[in-house]
Amino acid sequence: MSERLRVLFCDHLSIPRGKYLPPSKIGNGATRFARPTYAVHYDKDLLLDAPHTGVRAGLPDMELRWNEADIRPGWEPGTHIVTGDLFDETGEPLPLCGRGALKRAIAAWQARGLTPKVGIELEAYALVANDTGRLVPYDTPGGVVYGTGPFTDPLRFTDAIWEKAEQVGFHIDVFTAEYDAPQFEFTLTFDDALRAIDDIFLFRLLAREVALDHGIVLTFLPKPVAEGGGSGMHVNLSFADAQGRNAVAAGDGGGPDNMSELARGCIAGWMHHHRGLAGLLAPTANSYQRLQPASLSGYWRNWGGDHRGVTCRISAEGGAKARLEHRMPDASANPYVAVAALLHAARLGGDAGYELPLMETGDCFDKVDAQEGVATDLRRAMDDLAADTALAEALGPDLVEHHLFMKRKEVKKTRDLEGDALRDFYVWFI
Repeated sequence: MSERLRVLFCDHLSIPRGKYLPPSKIGNGATRFARPTYAVHYDKDLLLDAPHTGVRAGLPDMELRWNEADIRPGWEPGTHIVTGDLFDETGEPLPLCGRGALKRAIAAWQARGLTPKVGIELEAYALVANDTGRLVPYDTPGGVVYGTGPFTDPLRFTDAIWEKAEQVGFHIDVFTAEYDAPQFEFTLTFDDALRAIDDIFLFRLLAREVALDHGIVLTFLPKPVAEGGGSGMHVNLSFADAQGRNAVAAGDGGGPDNMSELARGCIAGWMHHHRGLAGLLAPTANSYQRLQPASLSGYWRNWGGDHRGVTCRISAEGGAKARLEHRMPDASANPYVAVAALLHAARLGGDAGYELPLMETGDCFDKVDAQEGVATDLRRAMDDLAADTALAEALGPDLVEHHLFMKRKEVKKTRDLEGDALRDFYVWFI
């Protein structure tokens, strides 16, 4: 096969969509898609009244534009890969584009002399089809938390993911087994925010496709196994100042005692917008099976030091490694939109001078200081997001209006689904 280019974007449902282009078009730097792709739901239903999608205005085009310098090796034979930004038929940035939303959020911080740095921890379950075609957990009888080797992964599909990821230039930080078998964690290294999220978007697709070659359906759904724990997409955040120094820590030490005023403002913003953020960071009906009290999932409006029960965890590492970890997001969220929302909420915390609540002292199992959690289901989460007008204005009113419309339709589509039926509404896409 001659060289070809696979061009991709991450849509409103966190589904990778794209095209293969021949060598003659690789240098063009642009290709077109139907804008009403943003009106399509998981069940392939085209929602005619989805706002800002142009369904009732002739189904116009949108254009994906990329920089030639961003083209990288792909994991398929003879294929390179790239992602970029979406523009409407007039040449203006498409308000629904998650990558564009992230670039705006980054620019707002850069205007303050700070460059956001991001590291993502992805958790996933491995499923296989049984004799009847039903998806069941991959059999890992020797699997344990922090497990490695063949007892944790008898088919060694994670080794194949590692090998492909290195071949195409991803920088791996950690692969390991998580608490529940067959659950795995994949972490790439910290990087500038846009590069980090481009990498996570593409790596997640690589991991799923390589796993499928081994007969594994690797799913990043927040709760694909009812009796198992949840899977998160933890976002670790720091900022570099003009001299390249980490602006999260006030000194060389880590933890709450060494936070800068910048860090305190970020956490205050996350706490203030806690309920509104949930609708963007945990945006599926399945999310609220994970997002529960005593589940280490970011349910409570709280923060603390080296404490996995709180929503915002302050790393004990200081200096260059100081960071804030937000533990609510899951990978059913568009990662560009999720990180953009967190950056805006953090910025609003400092700009508006929100009060920082007291640090959590409870164990978050039997005792918790926090008095407020997130919504208990997707419908209420959308109501909370709609009520958070400051967050919506910062992220982009059109993007949030569209998100609310699509997710309220999702509430109706999943209303009567339970167990495997609810999981299977999403599992082939996330």
